[in-house]
Amino acid sequence: MQSTADFALIAHRQAQRTAWAVSIAGLALVAICFVTIHAGAIPIPPGTATHLIAQQLGFAPVDDSMQALRTILIDIRLPRVALGILTGAGLAVAGVTLQGLFRNPLADPSLVGVSTGAATAAAAFIVLGWPLAQYLSAPLLRHALPVAAFAGALATTILIYAIATREGRTDVATLLLAGVAINAMAAACIGLLIFLSSENELRDLNFWMLGSLNGVTWGRLIVVGPLILAAAVALTRFAHHLNALLLGETEARHLGFDVQRAKRWMIALVALTVGAIVALTGSIGFIGLIVPHLVRLMMGADHRTLYPLSALLGACLVLLADLFARTIVVPAELPIGIVTSFLGGPFFLWLLLRQKGTF
Repeated sequence: MQSTADFALIAHRQAQRTAWAVSIAGLALVAICFVTIHAGAIPIPPGTATHLIAQQLGFAPVDDSMQALRTILIDIRLPRVALGILTGAGLAVAGVTLQGLFRNPLADPSLVGVSTGAATAAAAFIVLGWPLAQYLSAPLLRHALPVAAFAGALATTILIYAIATREGRTDVATLLLAGVAINAMAAACIGLLIFLSSENELRDLNFWMLGSLNGVTWGRLIVVGPLILAAAVALTRFAHHLNALLLGETEARHLGFDVQRAKRWMIALVALTVGAIVALTGSIGFIGLIVPHLVRLMMGADHRTLYPLSALLGACLVLLADLFARTIVVPAELPIGIVTSFLGGPFFLWLLLRQKGTF
């Protein structure tokens, strides 16, 4: 029988292992950010990029001959990198939460319909929300689309959880089938909206269906970005609750956790995170499935490790997918949702083939 000292030694080694993994993932993210800032249809040398940032911060005199490069770097690539980090981290954290909440490693914001629900609500506002838009002030109108996406994500999350859970147990088959049904209904709704949309609205709808980091501005990022960051950080506070839920809801209650209250908060925060991300990027699938599962395979099921490491690796994966999407068909740009689907589809099939039961 192991003593208290043995458990303390195991915990210390696990903490060291986690610290090393997080440090390596953090360095990888910094390196990827460095590459994505410089690479593109118009490459920007590292020395030039550093000088342009110094100009923007007032540490170097402004050179008007570099105005075009400064616009590309400061107004296009830097907000795009920031959005990629928030998107990858937010979707990965949401995936960790849903997998822990459902106690199912196949749960994912896109697979169970959360992302699709958010995209459908946002698309409905684009096509049908114009009567309401004319009565909204400019500040309220800027927030209306994220609110619509959040409402769609929240409604879908609550519906999926209610369908899949009976007497405190989540049925895997019901969960996946409900996700398929929700995605099918959402696709039908989006198809109807496409039929009703104008030419300008159709371009916006294609953005929501395929996903992209293109077109983000500092203004939009400053409004929505803090919501994504705050909700994702708040979700990490439920690591102990999710660790307890691995034992079962009854056992978690016996350990003193308020399970129902935690569920409500986690559902709301996942909806806020995914809804805010979809409002900026459209629907980007499979990040919340691939990253948490890979981290779980490498580091175990402790959510105190899953959350930070998944956030860092999720940001890395989205930035790499975006880099591939905007450089593979230069000067055009491939929607990032296509890239992540090509990665996530085979990975999901592999999970289905090896999955023998819930964890």
